[in-house]
Amino acid sequence: MTPSSPRVVHLVAALFDESIGIIGGGERYVLELARHMAERTPTRLVTFGPVAETRTIENLHVDIVRRTWRVGGRTTNSIGPGLFGHLRNADVIHCYNKNLVATRAAAAFGRLYGKGVFVTDLGGNSSGTISRIGRERWFQRRLHISRFSENLAGDMGSSTSEVILGGVDASRFVPSEDAGDFDRVLFVGRLIPHKGVDTLIAALPSDMCLEVVGRPYDAGYYRDLQTLATGKRVTFLTDIDDAKLVAAYQRAACVVLPSVYTSMYGRMTRLPELLGQTLLEGMACAKPVICSSAGSMPEVVEDGRNGFVVPPGDVQSLNEKLRWIRDHPQGARAMGAAGRERALKTFSWGSVVDRCLKAYALPQDL
Repeated sequence: MTPSSPRVVHLVAALFDESIGIIGGGERYVLELARHMAERTPTRLVTFGPVAETRTIENLHVDIVRRTWRVGGRTTNSIGPGLFGHLRNADVIHCYNKNLVATRAAAAFGRLYGKGVFVTDLGGNSSGTISRIGRERWFQRRLHISRFSENLAGDMGSSTSEVILGGVDASRFVPSEDAGDFDRVLFVGRLIPHKGVDTLIAALPSDMCLEVVGRPYDAGYYRDLQTLATGKRVTFLTDIDDAKLVAAYQRAACVVLPSVYTSMYGRMTRLPELLGQTLLEGMACAKPVICSSAGSMPEVVEDGRNGFVVPPGDVQSLNEKLRWIRDHPQGARAMGAAGRERALKTFSWGSVVDRCLKAYALPQDL
């Protein structure tokens, strides 16, 4: 078993991009979990970059190892020989996305030197497969962010699998005294086809407006979204800071994440959403949330209580729910309050830290 106050290293292959800051939602998940864990037990976050350096974020030390190799030229699959020096004093090594070369190297190092090795898959930076091959040999436990992720990995019922969920910083994402505009819809996320923003634009009632917040990772899709938005009250915000993001949540009537299994181009994915972080942020801001039934999102949104769940790609159903939010401001406020309560109770980072520390302390050889 690990010590009662284990020395924990979180390992992510890429965290920062100097031009945009934190790379994406998965990387922000790692940073926030490590940051909150550092309040409870000695914690470091190890990542790779062009030069070696150490940064301090509150109680958390972030060690950037100089990368010497990017697999396939991908920054998100980096490694450097300095990694092992940062793992030497750890009791626990918590890795992310098990198909990455740094994860495999750290797992081998941890097993060789008797350290607890754990892994969480966050979707976007993995190779696209969730393989069972050799995982018991490499990792003591797989810590999933949703039951959907656990089921997709074939881990349901496994004694070496735990669901730790995800968290939201409810001290930063907070309600506003102003109830917001009940004709304003908000989407936050990467602008890629499986996010289903095209469905949301098609479903938008003519007397409601939509703010689309996110970086365009697919130039063709972004152009198509702009074409679909012609004649509608749609605004694209592709580069806003954290303070402006919170303000966008606060002025919205509702937050929508309409992800799909099959994109408007006919391409399919098995991993539309492993969690749905922006839903949690909207809930923390006391906003009703609307999602599709794709992936893990029905685990976050309780249909009819803190928001609505609609079939993926169903324009009519989404349109009906948006009009309900517009026409029932009192009911929408009640949903928002229920969402804030749920975020505080189930999806606080403190709760995620509790689940991780409990998993770290369980017997390693079952």
